[in-house]
Amino acid sequence: MVTIFAIITAKPGLRDKVLAIFNANVPKVHAEDGCLEYRATVDAQGAPPMQTRLGPDSFAVVERWASMRALEIHAAAPHIVAYRANTQEMVASRVVYILSNS
Repeated sequence: MVTIFAIITAKPGLRDKVLAIFNANVPKVHAEDGCLEYRATVDAQGAPPMQTRLGPDSFAVVERWASMRALEIHAAAPHIVAYRANTQEMVASRVVYILSNS
């Protein structure tokens, strides 16, 4: 199994637009072979002081894939290529961590 943790930072004030495009894609991603989890998350409100906030322009993506091959196929899927193209001008940075169990 492969886990992805990504932090997407939109240009100021554009997070909601990027999230709308991301969320519209979720059903297509969930239908992909090997997708175990795919969701966007934002800062929790009322969290304890240990929280490190992402901030108003960022969100985290949590993904789990059955295999590295499933992830590779996902990355090349037409709806993901279109998502990147449609959000490219709105995204300030994208940091992607590809993780496996230790």
